[in-house]
Amino acid sequence: QVQLVESGGGLAQPGGSLRLSCAASGFIFSNYVMSWARQAPGKGLEWVSGISSDGSDTYYEDSVKGRFTISRDNAKNTVYLQMESLKPEDTALYYCAKKEKRWPDRASIFADDYDYWGQGTQVTVSS
Repeated sequence: QVQLVESGGGLAQPGGSLRLSCAASGFIFSNYVMSWARQAPGKGLEWVSGISSDGSDTYYEDSVKGRFTISRDNAKNTVYLQMESLKPEDTALYYCAKKEKRWPDRASIFADDYDYWGQGTQVTVSS
């Protein structure tokens, strides 16, 4: 069965960095767009970043552009989110998600377009 397992969250100081990983199994990883989304306390789910199946195209929500970098290693069935210049408002539970349909091969900002989600990894940015 499909499994997505996030790791790499933790406590970071403002201006610090963290690297999230999401290990995937149970499907042909290299065929699907993958995305990261987050949910801050008391707020709704927010799409953060996505990457095409071969990694050639990346997409970012405006507030993380220039600070976060998404990448994937299809040989390792893993997608990453490198987060730099972290801000307190980045504090959230971060999820990776598999897009349901193979085509179009571009990220969607809509949660309904993703059929599998990980359990999440907590990121806390605080001094």
